[in-house]
Amino acid sequence: MIFPIAIFLIGILLIVYFSEKLVEATVGTSIAFSISSFLISVIVIGFDLENLGLGVVASYEGVSGIAVGTIIGSAMVAVGLALGITALVAPMKFKKVPMQISLIPVGAVLLFGTLSFDGQLSRIDGVILLLGYIAAIWYLIYLAQRGIDVRSTGEVAEVLEEGKELSRLQAIMMLAGSLVAIVVGSEWVLWASRELMGGLGLSDTLFGMTVIALLVSIEEVARELPAALKGRPEITFGNIVGSVLAFFLCNAGIIALVNPVPITNEVFNFYLPFSLGIVLFVTLLMIKKSIPRWAGALLVLGYLVFFVRGYW
Repeated sequence: MIFPIAIFLIGILLIVYFSEKLVEATVGTSIAFSISSFLISVIVIGFDLENLGLGVVASYEGVSGIAVGTIIGSAMVAVGLALGITALVAPMKFKKVPMQISLIPVGAVLLFGTLSFDGQLSRIDGVILLLGYIAAIWYLIYLAQRGIDVRSTGEVAEVLEEGKELSRLQAIMMLAGSLVAIVVGSEWVLWASRELMGGLGLSDTLFGMTVIALLVSIEEVARELPAALKGRPEITFGNIVGSVLAFFLCNAGIIALVNPVPITNEVFNFYLPFSLGIVLFVTLLMIKKSIPRWAGALLVLGYLVFFVRGYW
C-alpha cells in the first residue's frame, strides 16, 4: 500500500510542476521562434499521441467502440470537463478572438459528422479527414502570418521574462519534456489509483464511475489550467482548438485508414450532436471573448450529462 501511495504523490508532483513549466516553455518557444503561443498550443499541446496510439490499436483489433470513444469521448474531456474546471477556477477574458479561428473547431466536428452520415468512416473518409487537418493547420499558420491570432487581455511579466531566458533548443526541449512528464505523471497516478482502489475492495464499476473519469481529465486540466492562472488564456484555448482538430480530424483519419470504423446510431443520434452543441457553446463564448465561471459550470454539467448517458 505504501508503494502505490508514493507513486501517486510523485505523479501528482510531476503533473503540478511540469504543467507550470509547460506554460513557460510555450511562451519561450513563442518568443524564440517568433510564433504565437496560441499557434504553438494548437499544434503541439493539443496533439495527444498517447490517445492516437490507443485509438489505432483499438481500430486494428476491431474494437470500434473504443476507437470512436478515443475520438469523441476524449474531445469532450478536453472541451467540456477540463475547460469547465479551468473556467471555474480561473475565468478567462480575451482581447482578440478572430471569427475565422473560433469557427474552425465547429467545422472539424461538422466534417466528421458529415462523413459519418452513412454509418461508417471508410478509408477514403480517413484521407479526407487527414487532409482537413492539414488544411486547418495551414490556414491557422496563414492567419498567424497575417497577424490574425487569438490574444489575451494582457501579458504576465514574470512568464515573459522566464521565456526570454530560453534559447530555441532549450525552449523546444522544455516543451517536449514537460508534455512527456505530464503524460508519465498521469499514468503513474492512474496506476496507483487502481492499486489503491483494489486494496480498498471497491468494485471495478464504482472505480470506473468515480475515479477513472476524474483521473483521465487530470492531464487535460494540467494542459489548460496553469496557462489561464498565469493570464495566458490563449494557450488554454489553443489546447481546445488543437484537441478538437487532432481528435476529430487527425486521429479519426488515421484510425479510419487502419480499419474502417462503423458509426452506430447511438453515436450519430446523441454523442455527435451533443459534442457539436458543446463546441458551438464554446465558440459562442469565444466570440464574446469571455469564458466566465457560470459557463465553466455549464460545461462541467454538460460533460456529466454526456458521461452518464452512456449508462442509461
